[in-house]
Amino acid sequence: MTTLAILNARVLDPATGYDGPGGVLIENGRIVRVMHGAAEIDADQTVDADGLCLAPGLIDIRVKTGEPGAEPKETLKSASLAAAAGGVTTIVVQPDTDPAVDDPAMIDFIQRRGAALNLVNVRAAGAATKALDGQRMAEIGLMDEAGALYFTDGDKVIVNSRTLQRVMSYAAAFNALIACRPSDPWLTEGAVAASGELATRLGLSGSPAIAERIGLERDLALVEQTGARFLVDQISTEGALETLARARAKGLEVAVSVSINHLCFNEVDIGDYRTFYRLDPPLRSEADRQALIEAVRGGLIDVITSAHAPAPAEDKRRPFAEAAPGAVGLETLLPAALTLHHEDGLDLLDVLRPLTHGPAALLGLDAGVLAEGAPADLVLFDPGAPIIVDADALRSKSKNSPFDGRRLQGKVVGTWVGGRKVH
Repeated sequence: MTTLAILNARVLDPATGYDGPGGVLIENGRIVRVMHGAAEIDADQTVDADGLCLAPGLIDIRVKTGEPGAEPKETLKSASLAAAAGGVTTIVVQPDTDPAVDDPAMIDFIQRRGAALNLVNVRAAGAATKALDGQRMAEIGLMDEAGALYFTDGDKVIVNSRTLQRVMSYAAAFNALIACRPSDPWLTEGAVAASGELATRLGLSGSPAIAERIGLERDLALVEQTGARFLVDQISTEGALETLARARAKGLEVAVSVSINHLCFNEVDIGDYRTFYRLDPPLRSEADRQALIEAVRGGLIDVITSAHAPAPAEDKRRPFAEAAPGAVGLETLLPAALTLHHEDGLDLLDVLRPLTHGPAALLGLDAGVLAEGAPADLVLFDPGAPIIVDADALRSKSKNSPFDGRRLQGKVVGTWVGGRKVH
């Protein structure tokens, strides 16, 4: 049985709060010893980390692919390669494929295809409603048995409150997690930017911040009534954060995620109509962005996602209002998140927590921690290494990165999944 030791690292483990020198010993795909400080280790293979940061592999719970149905955008293989290069060891694939992931056979397909690739851990989220139609409840119980980690209609709001109530009530019976984008569909109909002076000047239809708060108030009322476990998906406004804080103070079991794009960019970035910044929800004001960063700092945000949404050039090279929303982000997730450390002063553990332990705890995954017996899913990175993002060099099939050409700090040096080096 081969053993691998990674030594002389700066160990960062948000689950335990440890930030200091050390390393890990790996055997049969799992961590068998975590060392805090120097230690004498006898292993078959040794990696000298030379002081670089060693942390649990990142867990990205919001990843779109084009497989099945739109493979030219992204396949499970290209997404997995991008994830490995970005230090992401587990991805959760969204159900809005063609056909939608709305039955146990599709959950099984995603997981078997991902396992066959033998790169990163590939898991699936199931649709909350059949074909994402917002009307007919999907086979949530059977998909849960098949391994679906949570249930969502992705970018689509379940407008019908009675349907969402039924989904939550049913899911609560077996403690399944439901995720929804908070939004009022009437206030956001046709919107492609945040409401305000900038959107007006650019001639773009705007989405008011109050739409997110209204949608969230409805969703939280249903959570309180049904007792469902709930994830507020991709929050983007300061007002919604205040609503969320009140809900938690009442004792509701509600988690929240934010995309890395909404932590790094604001509405001004769309000023030249560059469609790489055409996102859904749209980029908000600087005040909203700063509020989101403070929510990460204060622990209100449970999960940071890449919101990986590949779109080929023909879908992006259009007038801003007609371009496909979304951006790729798997490979840039870690260096982009490290801007919160370099530019906003967040502690490295506070940056890594919603990328590792936070999503693992939310989804009940055996990952996101450096502990004896845990899977050896690891990332080794240099937090200060300067990089210039080159979208053409990304592993994703689509190159729609808003970070293209941007200078960041943070380079992934090695990624291990189950003790295997995948990057």
